Amino acid sequence: MSDEVVAKNKVVFMTYSVLDQNGQVMGQNDMPTGYVHGASSGLFEKIERSLEGHGVGERVEVDLTPEEGFGQPDPSLILVEDLANVPPQLRRLGGEAEAQNDQGEVMTFRVVRIENGKVTLDANHPLAGQHATCVVDILSVRDATPEEIRSGFPAEQGAPQLQ
Repeated sequence: MSDEVVAKNKVVFMTYSVLDQNGQVMGQNDMPTGYVHGASSGLFEKIERSLEGHGVGERVEVDLTPEEGFGQPDPSLILVEDLANVPPQLRRLGGEAEAQNDQGEVMTFRVVRIENGKVTLDANHPLAGQHATCVVDILSVRDATPEEIRSGFPAEQGAPQLQ
């Protein structure tokens, strides 16, 4: 049983949901997603700490402040344009457009407000500035290989089989 408990250098496969501060599902992954515990996989630190010691079949709920999760909104990622200057596909709430910055990074801007002939586009994460809850179901836990520990991610063939 001890090898089925989340600990350093274990491959963990899970499914998860991310809920906003009102309990609305903002993201969900029902396909097994894996990472190597304690190997800098990019999983939010608080989620990783909260999974430690839990086993296969357990559900773990983790409340995240903005600082622990999606951060505070960056005002430089919010643009306000005249409605006449934006393409038709951006003249509706939820419309999205991709733009590349000077460093070559692609950002997705979402239309978050339309009023008084202006369109507000926001490239911040939709949960930036909000408290969120991550609900994780642990599907499998196994020892990681040295290569998996180096990469922080499981090898493709290590994914649990769906029944």
